[in-house]
Amino acid sequence: MTESLPRAIQVLPAGGWVERTARHRVTLDFDDRFRRRKRYIAEDGFAFLLDLEEATALRQGDGLLLEGGGVILVQAAPEPLIEVTAETPERLARLAWHLGNRHLPTQIEGSRILIRKDHVIEAMLKGLGAQLAHVEAAFDPEGGAYGEHNRHPGHHHHHHGDGDHDHHHGDGNHHHHH
Repeated sequence: MTESLPRAIQVLPAGGWVERTARHRVTLDFDDRFRRRKRYIAEDGFAFLLDLEEATALRQGDGLLLEGGGVILVQAAPEPLIEVTAETPERLARLAWHLGNRHLPTQIEGSRILIRKDHVIEAMLKGLGAQLAHVEAAFDPEGGAYGEHNRHPGHHHHHHGDGDHDHHHGDGNHHHHH
């Protein structure tokens, strides 16, 4: 049955097309904006099949080009997030480094960082002096592990559970016991 649906076959990057020309609009949370093939229903009831060559992170303002012509506007739905702030830009940069080191989807906006709710990460951030607040906002994280650099062949991430990293931290991390 889904094969008879109109197919969205190409992503038009935000800013590279005119949003007001969109025939339909679909509002999706972060999870539903990282897909290759899925059936969606636009806000006006228009059903379509996203059918891309590979899973792609859709961003706020992207357009989905329909096979027979026409574009569907992608909007990021507000979702429950944690807003991370700090007393100084230097401290906020340190917090961003700790989040990046854990490969978490992270949205960096001026003087704040947005992440998804995670009580373990929240406790770590509090221990590092972060100020945390619960907010509802659209989540549009940096490309990182969920986007642009995954399009290059030969780049693979292997995850083996909590705390077990498969990347090298440099030659400066030797421990000497006397």
